[in-house]
Amino acid sequence: MGMSGLTALVTGATAGIGRAVAVQLAQEGAEVVVHGRDAERGADVVAEIEKAGGAARFVRADLADSSDVLRLAEEAGDIDVLINNAGVYKFLPTSGMTDALFDLHMDLNTKAPYVLVRALAPGMARRGRGSIVNISTMAASVVTRGTGMYSASKAALEQLTEVWAAEYAEQGVRVNAVAPGPTRTPGTDDMDAATLKAVADTTALRRLAEPEEVAEAVVFLASDRASYITGAVLDVIGGRPAIG
Repeated sequence: MGMSGLTALVTGATAGIGRAVAVQLAQEGAEVVVHGRDAERGADVVAEIEKAGGAARFVRADLADSSDVLRLAEEAGDIDVLINNAGVYKFLPTSGMTDALFDLHMDLNTKAPYVLVRALAPGMARRGRGSIVNISTMAASVVTRGTGMYSASKAALEQLTEVWAAEYAEQGVRVNAVAPGPTRTPGTDDMDAATLKAVADTTALRRLAEPEEVAEAVVFLASDRASYITGAVLDVIGGRPAIG
């Protein structure tokens, strides 16, 4: 219960990695602010946490709208741990991109975390402690077909991670990122077996990660167990297979 007495905000916490992170943070003793767009799914996550003896509440917000992001920060209150997990991914070649889709990726994957950090990190700094973990992707550093918009938005987030780490280090606020590889989420449910195997075979472990496995890395970086780690991007990608 190393996070007893702390409050954590997890964006995109109603499914996949975000949900697993919210549940594990609650198990560590944190009170969790569960963010999402679907109130019913949010209530389900809160109920799961409370059933296990934890504390949580749900706040709905549209992270594509900066004013709504600021409202989320205000309703969340004093936050000790911020997990910027919510995001969007649409895989298209450059010729198939649209201005609207490009803006959506940048707004959700890059601008929303920026607005939340700008709103919440100063309070952490005043209190002399805090931890921020941004969820990036393997595609930010590995060229992957059709991921231009997504990869660019997450690469920008990784750069911001390093900048924020330097800006807030002396005030006791750590900022890190986790870059997952292929992970089993609701988005993989529609994939056929052959596609899933092809994706899994891009890893040395030859399988997809479970959301809980990625969450373990996120919660570690968020916790005092990682007290001397800041400005890092931790790959959780199952290794890379050898060539040949």
